[in-house]
Amino acid sequence: MSTMVFFFVPTVIFLAVVVPMWLILHYWTRARLNKGMSSDEREQLEETLALAERLEQRVQTLETILDSEHTGWRTRRDDDR
Repeated sequence: MSTMVFFFVPTVIFLAVVVPMWLILHYWTRARLNKGMSSDEREQLEETLALAERLEQRVQTLETILDSEHTGWRTRRDDDR
């Protein structure tokens, strides 16, 4: 019986204290390492921002054309509602 207690008590302490702390610290460290963006993610973000800027320029161009060709197009749309 004393041999069983000799192995049982340290095992319970190990499983109740050491393993949870180990897991928490392991995943906390992993999260800190992965906190920033990777180079692929950064490149994709820059491409998306460039696309958004080009689309914004296109919308501004279309609004300029509509303003010159169809005066009051903005107010007519508001009147339809």
